[in-house]
This record gives sequence, structure tokens and C-alpha cells, in this order.
Amino acid sequence: MQAANADNPIRVLTVDDHPALRDGIAAIVNCELDMVIAGEASNGEEAVEAFQRLRPDVTLMDLQMPGMNGVDAISTIRADAPNARIIVLTSYVGDVPAARALKAGASAYLLKTTLRTDLIDTIRAVHAGRRQVAHEIAQEIALHAGDEPLTKREMEILRLVANGQANKEIAWSLSVSDDTVKGNMKSIFGKLGVNDRAHAVATAFRRGVLHF
Repeated sequence: MQAANADNPIRVLTVDDHPALRDGIAAIVNCELDMVIAGEASNGEEAVEAFQRLRPDVTLMDLQMPGMNGVDAISTIRADAPNARIIVLTSYVGDVPAARALKAGASAYLLKTTLRTDLIDTIRAVHAGRRQVAHEIAQEIALHAGDEPLTKREMEILRLVANGQANKEIAWSLSVSDDTVKGNMKSIFGKLGVNDRAHAVATAFRRGVLHF
């Protein structure tokens, strides 16, 4: 790949549902001589359309957006363009959304709290074909790499627990027995490495199993 410079800049597509953040990224990127904002999008559907139309060199992708989310947008873009270089830029620090994004085809995973220089360096690194993951996220992914994921039913139950429902209420909501709920709760505790409901909910939000 030809090195980027002022005459051949890295063309960046920004995807985020917050206009102020897109403006901030544009201000940072456009200060660099070897890169330029090629376009922007506010959700996953717009991201796919913009990518197909603009064919940017690097895409900065948020995860939680109205409509199609970032992970689905990454999968859709990569299905059409397997060599697409996508950097996730998100506020989610959990290992679960990070692992999903990387599995979908993201080349890098950065937090929105990242330093300006880290963002610029990562854009250049990904454009050059390298992968990059924030250190704290990489540690969490490695720590939980062998964990068994929650089943669909366990996720349903955990969401209801997070909403403050007791076991009997959950059993009624899902039309199952109390023993079924208790059995699933025991499995959830084991998979998350916790001993009580409050810790299970807190851990699930911290790791990105559940979202606020």
C-alpha cells in the first residue's frame, strides 16, 4: 500500500450518533496532513451506505446507535469488502462487546476517552494493515477467553433480575417454574464468577453482557 501523505491522504469515515463527537473527530483528523474526513454517518444503516458509496480507507465505528448497531454494520461491511479496515471507537469498556466487534471484523478497539495521539496513531496503524486493541480491553478479553457464554434463556432471566424482579416474578413472566429460574440463576452465577444477584448484575454491566 502506498504511504499516506498530503497528496494521498488516508480517507476516514466517521460513524457515531452524536454530532458533537463527529465534529470533534473531524477537527482532530483534519489537522493531520496525511488524513482527511471522507464522510460521516449517524447509525449502522447509514454507515453501510456511506462505506459502499465512499469506499474509505479507514472507518471509525461506534457500537451503540439507533437502528443497526455497530457490530452488525461491521459484519455487513466486511461481507461486502473483506479488506475493510474498521476501528471501533466506543465508551464500552467490557470484554464482551469488544470480542464481538473483533470477531465481526474490526481491526482495532479504542475507547472514546483515548488520547488524541492514540487515535491518530491507531488510524495510521490500521491503514498500514496492523491490529490494535486498548491495553485494558485486551487484558479483559484474555482473562475471559475461555468463559462459557450465557444462553438465551439465561440472558432473559438476567435482564429481568436487572429490572428488579424476584424469582417468582421472573417465573411468571417467562411461564416457567421457580426451580427453572433457580437453576438458571445458579448457572449464571457460575459463568460470571459471582455469588449473588447484585454482583451478577453489576458484573454483567461492567463486562458489557448487559447494556444500560
